[in-house]
Amino acid sequence: MIELKTAAQIEAMRAAGRVVAAVHAEVRAQAAPGVSLAELDELARKVIDGAGAGSSFLGYHPRFGATPYPGVICTSVNEVMLHGLPTSYRLRDGDLLSVDCGAHVDGWHADGAVSFVVGTASVADAALIETAERTLAAGIAAAQPGGHMGDIGHAMSAVGRGAGYGMQNDFGGHGIGRAMHEEPFVPNEGRAGRGLDLRPGLVIAIEPSLLAGGRDGYHMADDGWSLVTNDGSRSVHVEHTVAITDDGPRILTLP
Repeated sequence: MIELKTAAQIEAMRAAGRVVAAVHAEVRAQAAPGVSLAELDELARKVIDGAGAGSSFLGYHPRFGATPYPGVICTSVNEVMLHGLPTSYRLRDGDLLSVDCGAHVDGWHADGAVSFVVGTASVADAALIETAERTLAAGIAAAQPGGHMGDIGHAMSAVGRGAGYGMQNDFGGHGIGRAMHEEPFVPNEGRAGRGLDLRPGLVIAIEPSLLAGGRDGYHMADDGWSLVTNDGSRSVHVEHTVAITDDGPRILTLP
């Protein structure tokens, strides 16, 4: 069942979104060569705890996960597309890092992801990240009241596919609110004018991931969580929680 949120409920989710944004800002500031993913996760825990919030990720156990999730952020490095575990791996100059975070305040969740290069960025990685951010922006812009779910995926695939990158739809966006994952599923590709009607009060996480090699294939790593590109090419993941309002889309995971 899809639950449309009231203005007051959207404001409650905005509070959680600010916590997510604060985690992203602090992790980005501290991520440097020699810093471990586990240290970044501990930093994120302190930000969440300091805000009086809770983690949406810690202990989460979907069907595809080998174990309950052990961290408060996903830290996906280089060829890891999604759900990278915050391990003892120490970052190196030039690593492409995607950080996904979910937080809840007073029972309301928000979810977002950012991607950036640690240290010196290659031209290819900079272009990949810039395109992913434009892909997400296009999807958000298409999340208009009176539109359709397919409009979002169509807008995103026009940017991502148009730039020659791979995309995948097995793991896309989702409804969000009282739980981190709610109906509906938000595909990364779609047909304009088709799919669920977009109505004010619908809150969704929009989260495209692009694969630099141009192919869509990926596989589960031995850790039972990390999704890795089949061709070993780098991947990038970006995400915002977005409320559809009478005035258009409102991003809830900004600072």
